Amino acid sequence: MLTLLGKRTPLCDRLDRRAFLRIGGLALGGMTLPQILRAEQVAGLPHNNKGIIQIFLPGGPPHQDMWDIKMEAPSEIRGEFTPIQTKVPGVEICELFPRIASVADKATFIRSIVGATGSHYSFQCLTGQTDRNQPLGGWPALGSVLSKLYGPRDPAMPAYVGLSPKCGHAPWGDNGQPGYLGVAHAPFTPNGDGKEDLVLNGITLDRLNDRKQVLSAFDRFRSQVDHSGMMEGYDAFTQRAFGILTSSQLADALDLEQEPKELRDRYGYGEDKLQADGSTRLLTNFLLARRLIEAGVRCVSLSFSRWDWHGNNFGRARQDFPMLDQAVSALIEDLEARGMLDDVSIVVWGEFGRTPKINNNAGRDHWPQVSCAMLAGGGLRHGQVIGATNRLGEHAADRPVHFQEVFATLYSSLGINVDHVTLKDLQGRPRFLVDQNAYRPMPELV
Repeated sequence: MLTLLGKRTPLCDRLDRRAFLRIGGLALGGMTLPQILRAEQVAGLPHNNKGIIQIFLPGGPPHQDMWDIKMEAPSEIRGEFTPIQTKVPGVEICELFPRIASVADKATFIRSIVGATGSHYSFQCLTGQTDRNQPLGGWPALGSVLSKLYGPRDPAMPAYVGLSPKCGHAPWGDNGQPGYLGVAHAPFTPNGDGKEDLVLNGITLDRLNDRKQVLSAFDRFRSQVDHSGMMEGYDAFTQRAFGILTSSQLADALDLEQEPKELRDRYGYGEDKLQADGSTRLLTNFLLARRLIEAGVRCVSLSFSRWDWHGNNFGRARQDFPMLDQAVSALIEDLEARGMLDDVSIVVWGEFGRTPKINNNAGRDHWPQVSCAMLAGGGLRHGQVIGATNRLGEHAADRPVHFQEVFATLYSSLGINVDHVTLKDLQGRPRFLVDQNAYRPMPELV
């Protein structure tokens, strides 16, 4: 593991040592240029500038209080909100999303997501797969797949960045895991100490190159004895880390002060601290996602708030719905203004829905039978609603949409043919990105 000195606690050479930059400890995704070209040739994939922003709503957002208001249901199911008309004639959503309503022609509301396992886990929203009966190494997140297939758009940038805080017991938190693709394709997570370690702090390029030569000697030895793929990952870590450290591009992309105050105000700010439940309500992460995609990152994942509202469902909604409304609509408008919206797909969803019946604590409980999603951008045919639930919001009554159908559609928007592209798992077995002969890109959108 390579260590470069960071900040705090002065050493004898006057370099501060706060958190060492441990290359291999920070999650840096991507490949060398020869690997990128080789992967593109094998997969038949064109080099493109497309990207994706995944917005995960951990805990399970209430579908019937967001995009699927049930005015004809009894009061114990209907809830406290009323629908408003969007920019698309005949399409209504919750009154607390007026800004999203104004850009609904650039979005699609899916009211009939099915296939949830019922677990509090980002896994399904980030991989499209369930966490059961996984291949050796596990299923990779979409961002890791893009890192493997395409690599970074710029050698000074990681291919996959995760902005979510680490939550729960999952080793990769709410940012996804690289699975059988290996640690080289894990998300780079710049939150916390890692962000401050993007600065060389006075270390010259000569000293950096000397360290690189020493490390290369160790890597050559280790690569000869390790055929599991792990050493390939660390080699990629090293190459990508040196590229990032010797360039200011990633640090610049993470610097929101470079944006006009008017635009930062449009996105909003939220709460600059982690919540007691491990969640974040930082609206600046939405702007950060746009800056990272613009700078060359392929995929950015982020999470917003914690939606496990077993009590005070409507009070929490009055706090979080307007914040989500502000940030998502600002992101769509910003991408469009920069001519990026057709190239960047946005998906907003959670791991499952909530119970139709409001409980005794004015909350809604877990309901994996059906949930919702919102898509935008990516050159898809937007301005529509897909699917419907029954009168009580209990199950999909029309056009059920499986998680994997959404992933097939996202892959399609990124130029990836899910009928042909495969990735080899740790046993050398080719794996399709979605279940073959079962799920395809949604014809309503592509």
